[in-house]
Amino acid sequence: MAGNEWINGYLEAILDSGGAGTIEENKAPVPVNVTDGGHFNPTRYFVEEVVTGVDETDLHRTWIKVVATRNTRERSSRLENMCWRIWHLTRKKKQLECEDHQRLANRKWEREQGLKDVTEDMSEDLSEGEKADVLGEPMAAAAAGGSPKKKFQRNVSNLEVWSDSNKEKKLYIILISLHGLVRGENMELGRDSDTGGQIKYVVELAKALARMPGVYRVDLFTRQISSPEVDWSYGEPTEMLSTGPEDADCMELGESSGAYIIRIPFGSRDKYMRKELLWPHIQEFVDGALAHILNMSKVLGEQIGEGHPIWPYVIHGHYADAGDSAALLSGALNVPMVLTGHSLGRNKLEQLIKQGRQSEEDINSTYKIMRRIEAEELSLDAAELVITSTKQEIDEQWGLYDGFDVKLEKVLRARARRGVNCHGRFMPRMAVITPGMDFSNVVDQDESEAEGELASLEGSSPRAVPQIWSEVMRFLTNPHKPMILALSRPDPKKNITTLVKAFGECRPLRELANLTLIMGNRDDIDEMSGGNASVLTTVLKLVDKYDLYGQVAYPKHHKQCDVPEIYRLAAKTKGVFINPALVEPFGLTLIEAAAHGLPMVATKNGGPVDINRALNNGLLIDPHDQQAIASALLKLVSEKNLWHECRKNGWKNIHLFSWPEHCRTYLTTVAACRMRHPQWQTDTPADDFSSLEESLSDSLKDVQDMSLRLSIDGDKLMSINDSLDPAAGDPEVNEHVKKLLSRIQKPERGPNQDSEVGNKAVDNVPGKYPMLRRRRRLIFIAVDCYNSDGSPDKKLIKIIQETFRAVNSVSQTAKFSGFALSTAMPISELTAFLKSGNVNINDFDALVCSSGSEVYYPGTRNQDGKLYPDPDYVSHIDYRWGSDGLKKTILQLMINSSNEGEEKLSSSNSNSSSSSSNFIEHDNQSSNSHCVSYRIKDLSKAKKVDDLRRKLRMRGLRCHLMYCRNSTRMQAIPLLASRAQALRYLFVRWRLNVANMYVVLGETGDTDYEELISGTHKTLIMKGVVEKGSEDLLRTVGSYLKADIVPEESPLVTYATAATGEIKAEAIAEALKHVSRSSAA
Repeated sequence: MAGNEWINGYLEAILDSGGAGTIEENKAPVPVNVTDGGHFNPTRYFVEEVVTGVDETDLHRTWIKVVATRNTRERSSRLENMCWRIWHLTRKKKQLECEDHQRLANRKWEREQGLKDVTEDMSEDLSEGEKADVLGEPMAAAAAGGSPKKKFQRNVSNLEVWSDSNKEKKLYIILISLHGLVRGENMELGRDSDTGGQIKYVVELAKALARMPGVYRVDLFTRQISSPEVDWSYGEPTEMLSTGPEDADCMELGESSGAYIIRIPFGSRDKYMRKELLWPHIQEFVDGALAHILNMSKVLGEQIGEGHPIWPYVIHGHYADAGDSAALLSGALNVPMVLTGHSLGRNKLEQLIKQGRQSEEDINSTYKIMRRIEAEELSLDAAELVITSTKQEIDEQWGLYDGFDVKLEKVLRARARRGVNCHGRFMPRMAVITPGMDFSNVVDQDESEAEGELASLEGSSPRAVPQIWSEVMRFLTNPHKPMILALSRPDPKKNITTLVKAFGECRPLRELANLTLIMGNRDDIDEMSGGNASVLTTVLKLVDKYDLYGQVAYPKHHKQCDVPEIYRLAAKTKGVFINPALVEPFGLTLIEAAAHGLPMVATKNGGPVDINRALNNGLLIDPHDQQAIASALLKLVSEKNLWHECRKNGWKNIHLFSWPEHCRTYLTTVAACRMRHPQWQTDTPADDFSSLEESLSDSLKDVQDMSLRLSIDGDKLMSINDSLDPAAGDPEVNEHVKKLLSRIQKPERGPNQDSEVGNKAVDNVPGKYPMLRRRRRLIFIAVDCYNSDGSPDKKLIKIIQETFRAVNSVSQTAKFSGFALSTAMPISELTAFLKSGNVNINDFDALVCSSGSEVYYPGTRNQDGKLYPDPDYVSHIDYRWGSDGLKKTILQLMINSSNEGEEKLSSSNSNSSSSSSNFIEHDNQSSNSHCVSYRIKDLSKAKKVDDLRRKLRMRGLRCHLMYCRNSTRMQAIPLLASRAQALRYLFVRWRLNVANMYVVLGETGDTDYEELISGTHKTLIMKGVVEKGSEDLLRTVGSYLKADIVPEESPLVTYATAATGEIKAEAIAEALKHVSRSSAA
């Protein structure tokens, strides 16, 4: 080793220090003394300055290989390579830390700027006293580092606690948990990273909710998996979890009541897919879930709703993927959405960046983290309520998101209570509801039995002692001493090594108690992951260092069913449970321990603070302070009165964490949300009879069409006239039918028919739209074909005409096919354009205009003969729409970003005072009550959609933002509006079969183009008809990718190529046939 002694010294120092795996995270930095006796010590410098900043988990394995190498030269080479690896990792980590610091600084500045803008905008309509009360106190408190006054705390005392008085409500609740393997019995928890505690939680929540008074049915939606890789049960469409309340009689239990797992097929049906691969298929799930909900709402309406549909009371998404799905379902159905994050993408991203092993690009590629974060932001946009386990999750995790700001949420809540206008700004309400637990495995025992000594078991049959007790006690010289129990993975964050040091260095504690460490299961430490192996190795070294043999137990194996017995063993010895983690998001084991009669010592960082506040059964400690850990343990073990008090408090208050209590709090909190559901009605009182006529007319026409192709024995054709022969049936019925038929008028296309239909409309109340309702197939044309100035290209006329020809060329389906046209143009411009191309507007059953902000039905007009938007759709999308705040804020953001340092645009002239030098101006002609349109005059200065949306979220504004018409316009429409959601609205409103919808697109389009591709509808993409779209303005660098939204391959997507720049009907017809066959295969 000549010439390499310094390397050997460094590596020995690394190993002596315990390696990177035992470094305590979040520990305050300590000044480094790099001198030894006044002289510079390079070994100490290397270890304390360099190695402590490295988290390379396989360094220990590398060292083992080095030691095993006999060749001196090879060993020297490996040692040197190992040191260079450490240096390289350190340099890379410092670079990433610098970038992360800059990113966080920019984000902080943007948040402060956003809060400042909001304060200025909203202060205009307040009196001076209100400004001080509503705005001044939170800001002043924040500046002083304190918290707002108590009057800003939510007053829940006025909420009516959910009770048996709600028994008659009969609610329908939907839960969504998409990834992993979900079933009611024999859950395969731990099979992979996607099948963990969340699965158990949502299944038990569904069962518990179904047992609550007032809840009729709970559906837990998940993914259907028909794959040989997994059990057949995951391919079953429906699985019953429970039949409803246990105390309900047979009369109260309806045919469809109870809790069910509903498995919706989406993605690759014959493969089990990890959650990162599900993102492109989310819209497929949404369409499948909508179909089930519509069917179930009808079924429940017949059972308990007196014929009226029973809509979901709430849609609750669990995790980011389900949150994204719940947001779309909530928007399509107009029902409240609730979100539980479980674990959050931004928090994970921050942790991975701090580790310094991967760049942000690498992290995004591996975990699809940016798509996950955007899904969480979209969930915050739509959610009425966000449920968390702890207050720390609100402040330190959700506080990282653009869509939630604690200070702004309090300001907006205060204004709402005072009835002051918030200008469309909104922040979701956060509520801490601790997870429920099933205590059925906790054996009720009286105090004397619970305090029984182990001595009574000595000499008894081995069968009288649980096997896991024997496994633990074989390590201990005196197993009767109080047991200090720690149960966790051997993860560096769990801080087990600090616990062992605290125990080893406190002689009174060692003499009084034993220490039991349940650190997962292991066969061979060398086969474990680097971090876990390092922790276990360090624990063994510490046991040897402090000579703790006979005082510390660390069994190699245990089963899940052994855990309650381990708690019982610790309780019988009058022991203590400890969770010394550096940060603990919640702390479920603390509740389990309390249920078994164990007092606790726990970290003061995270969820244990809330748990101890509720249970009052232990002490909190600083996980970095060994002395504090030892003192707390010694206090509880030695002071028996305190131990008994903590034990009794835990038992007394443990009901707060039971499932009934969780569900009671859950339903009470949800009931305080703004309840909403579809308000439209199929019929109005004045139109009941005409509705019957129209419905019957459609049915008869269908039968007539079918009768032309039916024969019996090849001789006699069955026709509608046969069935109406007066001699063939009840005379009274026939007479009634004849009267109806005599009043039925055949619909004709053209202005005359439009005028007649329009005369029936009263006060803009639409008719029954029979032409749309009777369609069995809908062709939804959404080709974004515009010239460079944003005017519609004449090619679009040709595309429409050829599409008509292609569909009408197939006689079997032409009679039942309808057409809808979707565009960014306003209705006035669209009408003029179609007229210029001699396209009859009445050839369309529906028109979706202004990027999805309005829906028209050409067959319905007002008294002036003009088309009017569907009022039901207008009220449907009005949720969280704040056009006044948006108009001002968007212009400010766009202009200020391009003219840094210039004065902000005056609020009084914000809509019209743009000078010729400004690159954006308000487009009044393209705007309407639910669409704010801007004309882009200099595209180089335009901000990307996701950047603008992020800044709007920071200001509490929620909308659907897009560039359209060949990047010449930018339009802001309501959150629940879009061309894709308008398609779902037609599906829900008129019960059209989404599987029989065909969406026709170009190769590119407006920035909402991607949303139209995915789903269970068929998609026809025309190649060569759209030269340029607006998609380049959608995402900034480092955002999620198109592949995270649109599946790369799908049998539901087909292509038609334009020949010599023009698309032909034959190509369209062939493509439609192809996609129909492929999807049916």
